Amino acid sequence: MRFGLFGGARTDAGEQASDSRIYTDYIDYICEAEQLGFHSVFLVEHHFTGFGQVSATLGFLTYLAAKTTTLRLGTAVLVVPWHNPALLAEQAATLDLLSNGRFDFGIGKGYRWGEFHGFCIPMVEAEERYQETVAFLRKAWTSEGRFSHHGKYWHYEDVVIEPAPVQKPHPPFWVGAASPNSIRYAAEQGYNLLLGQGGGPETVAEGVAIYRRAVEEQDRVYDSSMVGLTRALHIAMNDRERAEARALRAKFLAQVESLSLSPTGETPTLGRPRKRLSPAERDALTERDALIGPPEEIIQRLKVLQAAGVEYVMVIDFAGSRDHLHTFAREVMPAFA
Repeated sequence: MRFGLFGGARTDAGEQASDSRIYTDYIDYICEAEQLGFHSVFLVEHHFTGFGQVSATLGFLTYLAAKTTTLRLGTAVLVVPWHNPALLAEQAATLDLLSNGRFDFGIGKGYRWGEFHGFCIPMVEAEERYQETVAFLRKAWTSEGRFSHHGKYWHYEDVVIEPAPVQKPHPPFWVGAASPNSIRYAAEQGYNLLLGQGGGPETVAEGVAIYRRAVEEQDRVYDSSMVGLTRALHIAMNDRERAEARALRAKFLAQVESLSLSPTGETPTLGRPRKRLSPAERDALTERDALIGPPEEIIQRLKVLQAAGVEYVMVIDFAGSRDHLHTFAREVMPAFA
């Protein structure tokens, strides 16, 4: 089993983010993780949050490319409907070049109402913008010489995208998917699969099995490294620390939920209301899905996930503790070497 990091630094942006790590601390944290044997780091892209989540993700990863030597550098995910496709192709290829082919390109359509609202982009356009941008990226990285593109949202005439990425035909695409149809679609498109922080072992096992079958139905060879699972992590050695971890996790989930829904409580892309979770429901989800507890308990939880077909786990330590990082590397990772 291999392990990576997931998440992102938060800026010291005043009262709203006063309890967050600054970028330089997080960079040191990531570099230390590389020395401890972590395989990768996947960073989010978010905007307009008020609590300092990473926004300029490709720029941050490009800086990390110069600070690391073996760590895979990924996005999880870059929301492509917000980006100019030509500029995105250039920036992603530059990162792949400067990292010597260590870039993993996690892409998505976006889900937070507040971000689409801030960009003045209707969420109903997300699917079309996503598909057009992905098609452009593939064309940009595989075309020989100049080409033109005339789509619904973007137009380019007689362009060549440079530099070319190191990885051929392009950096591997990773997509987040949860429903059976979206998981099958990911496999059919040749994407690697990112499974999220939610879902118990049975749900995870079902997702892995669906993806594997879909890959093999295309006469491709399935490899466990094609699927990554994200889990929240908090080393808690006693009941007090466990309670603090659950409270911290619940607070974060509430913040994310507040940014995801429209003011009317709707999920705009689906056109129907979505019930807000109660504190008890958030607590139950944290207990089911997060890796909270002493090392021996976390090992057992990971073994259950391994039995479900997972061999690649990205952890998000929402406490941001160097001690947790060392404890995980020293006491948990060797059990899966």
